[in-house]
Amino acid sequence: MKKNTHKRWILGGVILFTLLFTSCSRSEPNVFTHEVLNRMTPIKDQGNSPTCWIYAMLAAIETEHLSWGDSVNLSPYYIEQMMEREPNLPEDKRGMGITLLHLIQKYGIVGYNAMQSVETPAPKYVFMAGAEYTAQEFARSVCKPDEYIALTANDDEPYYQEVDIVLPDNWLNDRFYNIPVDTLLKKTERAVRQHHGVCWEDEEHAMAIVGIAHDKSGKKYFVMKNSWGTDGPYGGLEYISFRLFRKCTVAVEMTKEAFTLN
Repeated sequence: MKKNTHKRWILGGVILFTLLFTSCSRSEPNVFTHEVLNRMTPIKDQGNSPTCWIYAMLAAIETEHLSWGDSVNLSPYYIEQMMEREPNLPEDKRGMGITLLHLIQKYGIVGYNAMQSVETPAPKYVFMAGAEYTAQEFARSVCKPDEYIALTANDDEPYYQEVDIVLPDNWLNDRFYNIPVDTLLKKTERAVRQHHGVCWEDEEHAMAIVGIAHDKSGKKYFVMKNSWGTDGPYGGLEYISFRLFRKCTVAVEMTKEAFTLN
């Protein structure tokens, strides 16, 4: 969530980089070979904002559009401003990828160039390819209602039906389609290999999955687009092993088209 909560630098003769996500820790910098690296918009920096869920879901939507040859770069600051209108918004302003999807449908979305600060007045119109749209009209072209599916893997709940995720982040009380974690892993890997945008969340952070890689030993990783700027050994990318994906994943959002791939 907040960058300065989870990002720790230990300086010595060299910089050791360790990221901690609850019990889900990652190793020191490694050498990775990309098997697939999907197109993405530039890395953004959420600063001290606890809104990684906004950045992650928008990044997944952007990668989805880039795979179609349709370039969109969306403003997280617009959503940060609009969500202040929500009566149930928690004080810590945390949320989930599916929360972002609901806010887009309700308030619309604008391009990053039109709003690059949360203090900027929200534009009423979006200008694209010589046409004028309201934020809501533009949102419908970016993300259709019910285009995405929210997934989870919870052994304590029945599989292949919608279940609750009882976390404060789920303040809109969304339900998630529950599948076995190995199935979730396979569905996610298949979606990424077919160039779909995917949003990944554990209990503390959210990132977009933009690729698949392996290390020297052949161990597989998902390549994540983070929202902590380009500092760090991987220029703003992070690598989550398939093992940690199985252990730590709370939710994944992808298009229904991606979910039904064979």
